[in-house]
Amino acid sequence: MELTQNGLNNRADWITAGYRLPEFDKKEVAERTKEAPFWIHFGAGNLFRAYQANIVQKLLNEGILDRGLIVAEGYDYEIVEKMYHPHDNYSILATLKADGNIEKTVIGSIVESLALEPDHETEYRRLKEIFCKDSLQIASFTITEKGYGLVNGKGETLPDVERDFQCGPAKPVSYIGKVASLLYARYQNGARPIAMVSMDNCSHNGDKLYAAMYAFAERWTENKTADAGFKDYINHKETVSFPWTMIDKITPRPDASVEKMLQDDGVKGLEAVITSKNTYAAPFVNAEECEYLVIEDEFPNGRPKLEKAGVLFTKREIVNQVEKMKVCTCLNPLHTTLAVFGCLLGYQSIAEEMKDGTLKKLVEEIGYTEGLPVVVDPGILDPREFLDTVLQIRFPNPFMPDTPQRIATDTSQKLAVRFGETIKAYAASDQVQVADLKYIPLVFAGWLRYLIGIDDEGKEFTLSPDPLLDTVRPYVMDIKLGAAVNLDDLEPVLSNEKIFGVDLYKIGMAELVCQYFTEMCVGKGAVRATLEKYI
Repeated sequence: MELTQNGLNNRADWITAGYRLPEFDKKEVAERTKEAPFWIHFGAGNLFRAYQANIVQKLLNEGILDRGLIVAEGYDYEIVEKMYHPHDNYSILATLKADGNIEKTVIGSIVESLALEPDHETEYRRLKEIFCKDSLQIASFTITEKGYGLVNGKGETLPDVERDFQCGPAKPVSYIGKVASLLYARYQNGARPIAMVSMDNCSHNGDKLYAAMYAFAERWTENKTADAGFKDYINHKETVSFPWTMIDKITPRPDASVEKMLQDDGVKGLEAVITSKNTYAAPFVNAEECEYLVIEDEFPNGRPKLEKAGVLFTKREIVNQVEKMKVCTCLNPLHTTLAVFGCLLGYQSIAEEMKDGTLKKLVEEIGYTEGLPVVVDPGILDPREFLDTVLQIRFPNPFMPDTPQRIATDTSQKLAVRFGETIKAYAASDQVQVADLKYIPLVFAGWLRYLIGIDDEGKEFTLSPDPLLDTVRPYVMDIKLGAAVNLDDLEPVLSNEKIFGVDLYKIGMAELVCQYFTEMCVGKGAVRATLEKYI
């Protein structure tokens, strides 16, 4: 059983082994797509193969769509060259369910994979051809939030971006510069409308994509390397829209146990590739069963009926509310809670933490007791049902090898949104008070205790990357377990509104955080003892 067009011609073997196969003629779909493409996606990673490609596959199987997806990779071309092409653009999706079942699907909806690179002349010419087609409705993106950045940490324009600003759209070298050059080709060939849809997991993602694209249009029109009308073309949603989206699906690194399962089925050629850019790519993707995609319904050239596959289309303000529901209450704060205490208590997976009665109770209290009273309710997704799914299905899923150490990355950048917004809502409410919050302060205290770099057994551990480590660690790193804690030393951290979203002294929470922190520093086992005392 080989994951190629020839290998899949023997459908009986695959079906006997329990695989769901494409139920359409891929050759015919590819021919129709070549003539009239409707959706191109930038970013050939795991999320795309597990989610967007599976959406299109479902609609192809049901006869709702008759064309497939085109994917372009603009960061690591080896993914396309060494993973997509050798497998004729097929991949395997292993959906890992919390009940222990695994659903195996061969994804065949991707009919063309290309490198977003002008030096790859044939492929880049094809990309321009695609962008000039009247039929193209969507260009979507999963390139990470950093992919839209045009400046470095000091606010200086990145060298490749500055070079593209000056040289124009002829042969760009930056990621967004390349995309902008393709959109400019569309403008030059009739200025047909299109939706540019960021599907990256970041707030107001459409605005980030728009700001990056508009920066190129503005500079190019200013220095006359592009027609003056290009800026207006991008700046009107009737021609080019930049919808907001909220996406939520966990697709971790391909797991060795899944690879072995597929090999035991008889599938050959599953070896992963580690590219020169250190990308780990395999012919299969393992993903959780839960998935959410909410999109602002702004598609000036029309759109396919993706709602038939579960995508939710709505207004911009509703997308924003869904984002706030998830990020501020129903998922992200709970993830951060488990990340902090998982590192302190020696856990290696979120699923294992959910077997710990104390930690499970803590995230339930933060979600149900402290979060839901002030949650933003978007209407199209029920917050309590979303929270139920997170705590009962998603986090306990043993097949999801997500680690607290990974989630603890950049915690200083997350606290203000994940917890600060709830605190602000309590402060503004007539129904609840900040003093009612007993569990969120435990997380803040736990984070300070985490920053010491000593776990609850008294052993050193490696802190996850965080841009503020060098700023905040000096206030706690010399604290010795069992020694007296000078709480005055914590004042610069606890009063930092950029970290917590509020000044914890002004809001009346600092004293409780300090109390919890002091108790967690008493000695070995003090973190566990403090949690059990208050939970």
